[in-house]
Amino acid sequence: METMVSEQASRHLDKVQKELTRYEHPLFEWQATTSSRGVEVNVRLKHQGIHDDPYKFHLVPREIDAPAFQWDFQRQLYNYLHDYVVEMFTRSPQIMEY
Repeated sequence: METMVSEQASRHLDKVQKELTRYEHPLFEWQATTSSRGVEVNVRLKHQGIHDDPYKFHLVPREIDAPAFQWDFQRQLYNYLHDYVVEMFTRSPQIMEY
C-alpha cells in the first residue's frame, strides 16, 4: 500500500514539474516538491535580497488528476503570482502605519 501511495505522489510531482517547465518569467522561479497534502509549489524572486520570502501553494491529488489540470494550473499560478506581488507592498492603505 505504501508503495502505491509513493508511486502516486511521484506521478503527481512529475506532472506538476512537467507543467512548470512550460512557464518562464524574468522575475520569478518556481519548484515543486511533494508534501503531505499533495504537491507544494514554491515561487520566489530570481533576484535575491529584494523579497526573499517564497510564496507557497498546494495542489491536492484531485486537482492534479482533473482532466482540465493544465488550464486550472495556469489560472491558479497566475492568481498566486498576483497575490505574491501584492504581498510585496511595503506601504498601502491596507497596511497600518505606526
